[in-house]
Amino acid sequence: MSLMKRISLIFRSKASKALDRAEDPRETLDYSYQRQIELLSKVRRGVADVATSRKRVELQVAQLEQQSQKLHDQAQKALSMGREDLAREALTRKSGLQGQISDLKVQHAQLQGEEEKLTLASQRLQAKVESFRTKKETIKATYTAAEAQTRINEAFSGISEEMGDVGMAVQRAEDKTAQMQARAGAIDELIASGALDDVSSHGQGDDIARELDAMSKDSDVEAELAALRSGTSGTAQPGAIEAGETTPSSPQLAAEREKEEGQP
Repeated sequence: MSLMKRISLIFRSKASKALDRAEDPRETLDYSYQRQIELLSKVRRGVADVATSRKRVELQVAQLEQQSQKLHDQAQKALSMGREDLAREALTRKSGLQGQISDLKVQHAQLQGEEEKLTLASQRLQAKVESFRTKKETIKATYTAAEAQTRINEAFSGISEEMGDVGMAVQRAEDKTAQMQARAGAIDELIASGALDDVSSHGQGDDIARELDAMSKDSDVEAELAALRSGTSGTAQPGAIEAGETTPSSPQLAAEREKEEGQP
């Protein structure tokens, strides 16, 4: 097989496949019915045309017969008046008209036969069209029901294109929801374990916490300083005794110091 034949075969096969996908049997049936209606209309117009021609021939025959009868009467009248020459002329014309009448009658018979044939064909075609119309509607209804049932089955099974897209969207939503829930749970665990500071605790809350911590530290320092003061108030410091310093707050120590100075 040559290259061009193969290319032509490929294009024809693809075109046939594309047309098969695009073809709707209901539209095809409607189009076929429309074509049959048009054909029936043409046949009926043909019957009407033949009937019109037949009627025209009948009128011509009637007119010629009237003229022939008139010539016959004129020939009789001329003969009664002794004008044999006029009678012969009238009969000669009458004979010519009779030939035309005979030809028209033959034509009339042919037209009448053709009209009968076309009328019979029109009746048969009309019956065929009516039968096709009934069959067409039955096929269309069956196809529509089958198509609806197929779509319902595909929707239930999830193999249709539309339901497949919906299913994928639902699956993606579920995956994102599960991922978000897992992330939220992980963050809660990190905050609970202290590995991750609570973002909401920053700002004004941190300032208050630091102030409270500072106050607590200051309180601890003051308490420790008070304890040191209370411990040193009841015991003289050795350095102070050796230096001869008196403690204003201790009268007993001052008296003992004066007694020691008055002795030789």
